[in-house]
Amino acid sequence: MDKVNSSVVSEFVLLGLSSSQELQLFFFVFFSVLYVVIVLGNLLIIIAVTSDNSLHSPMYFLLGNLSFVDICQASFATPKMIADFLSEHKTISFSSCITQIFFVHLFTGGEMALLVSMAYDRYVAICKPLHYVVIMSRRTCTVLVMVSWTVGLVHTLSQLSFTVNLPFCGPNVVDSFFCDLPRVTKLACLDSYIIEVLVVVNSGILSLSTFSLLVGSYVIVLVTVWFKSSAAMAKAFSTLAAHITVVILFFGPCIFIYVWPFTTYPVDKLLAIFYTVFTPILNPIIYTLRNRDMKAAMRKLQEKH
Repeated sequence: MDKVNSSVVSEFVLLGLSSSQELQLFFFVFFSVLYVVIVLGNLLIIIAVTSDNSLHSPMYFLLGNLSFVDICQASFATPKMIADFLSEHKTISFSSCITQIFFVHLFTGGEMALLVSMAYDRYVAICKPLHYVVIMSRRTCTVLVMVSWTVGLVHTLSQLSFTVNLPFCGPNVVDSFFCDLPRVTKLACLDSYIIEVLVVVNSGILSLSTFSLLVGSYVIVLVTVWFKSSAAMAKAFSTLAAHITVVILFFGPCIFIYVWPFTTYPVDKLLAIFYTVFTPILNPIIYTLRNRDMKAAMRKLQEKH
């Protein structure tokens, strides 16, 4: 197969979210504010988790790492998208496009695995409370985070191995605000059916397996506390509600876009916005507003300043 440097295409044209000139300024202000809130909100969680001794527990350690991943997830394409709202020529170089593909799969794959780690933490806390401290040791938490990044790295390298050597010799218009893998693959100067099948298998296995693990862990937890008491059931459901909300909002768009990439829909861009912008901003809101310890830590940070 042809190598990268044999491709004629040196840059791609991004169509962005909308071609309407009237919407460009609105989108610029709207997404600029969202991006600042994402970075500051998740940064506050990281600072609170690291500085407040009451939050030095496995659950908050994993939450702090999730906030870091969310900042990364929101930063691989959002700043470029915001800048493009003020530009008439929305282009991205070939190497930058490949870089975006690398990071989107690194961060999404890592976040999927991290959400499974957080679900495992809640499973141990609710179903094996007496063994929680032993099972969820600092070493275990560190291993879980390292495994999450490893899963993301393996996932993105395998995706790039399918696409990095594709020849691009003509069409270079990507109907999205970033280099979305299914849309970029369709621009290759060969029949991309086999490549798309490999992308489906790769993304499908990761998305559906981690989603199944998450759903399975939630079912086990709820079934376990069902036989204890209604109060325990209510407490468990309250604990898991935030996790379930984030999982649905994050996995839904990913599964829709990457498990069925053969046909692209206009709604794909909206769904891509969900896991690149809206999920990173919802995480600090959901986990912070529903958590008394986190709210207390935030108040302490305010009092210090």
